[in-house]
Amino acid sequence: MNRIRIAIQKSGRLSERSLELLQKCGLRFVRSKDKLYWYGQDFPVDLLLVRDDDIPRILLDGVCDLGIVGQNTAREVILEDDSRELEELRRLEFGGCRLSIAVPEQSNIKEISDLNGCRIATSYPALTEDLLQQRGIKAAMVKLSGSVEIAPGLGTADAISDLVSTGTTLRANHLVELGVLFESTAALYGQRGNLPAEKQTLLDRLLARLDGVLQAAESKYVMLHAPRNAIEEITRLLPGAEHPSLMNLESDPDRVALHAVCRETLFWEHLESLKGAGASAILVLPVEKMLG
Repeated sequence: MNRIRIAIQKSGRLSERSLELLQKCGLRFVRSKDKLYWYGQDFPVDLLLVRDDDIPRILLDGVCDLGIVGQNTAREVILEDDSRELEELRRLEFGGCRLSIAVPEQSNIKEISDLNGCRIATSYPALTEDLLQQRGIKAAMVKLSGSVEIAPGLGTADAISDLVSTGTTLRANHLVELGVLFESTAALYGQRGNLPAEKQTLLDRLLARLDGVLQAAESKYVMLHAPRNAIEEITRLLPGAEHPSLMNLESDPDRVALHAVCRETLFWEHLESLKGAGASAILVLPVEKMLG
């Protein structure tokens, strides 16, 4: 039987979250002795654990069918190879970071628009150059595979383009963030239209499960009691709710029990508004799985 092979990061910021996501989709794995290949038990999906920088090229070479990798890494390879064969199948909303421009604290460069003709040290030269060209800026890329933040101090670059999460590394190296070029998150990628029919059927099943997990992560199940004459107003106040279920309350014929799935974030302000509209006994629960 055909099996799907997924490449994920061996170690690093995306590794644990990628595995957790797949396990929530009902996938269970047996680890190999070298811990680089995991065999799927309950669903014909196997894992290959590799460096994140290698994942896009592994997909392009056909070694794996799918890969979970940062959008920044995937776009760098797409631009380097001038290839459009990689397709982003799902944005996964974890592993968020930003590709930012930073300069030394005492630099005369005060805005991104001042970078014309400057040298920029980065591990993402193709992506940085493309994003700057979209702004009409031409700069020389200095490609470095690591320790990008030390380049200005060594005199090899005027600025850096690097991934930033908290900014701690920038401050430690006396750098100031000028602005963000690109917001990145983890995503599921595959080769565009390159699967045989049996594998495509498996992929469709996997994507349906994945959609259910992603929707559940953003959704809440709400139960409350409401006056019958306030049902319309309370339904309007529930963010992203679709057709709530109503049940009669034997103890009070003028009120009903209302159950609804909210597909958008539910804040305290929403609960306060619901209470103000007459709702009581409001209970908000997490949703583990959804299949719509």
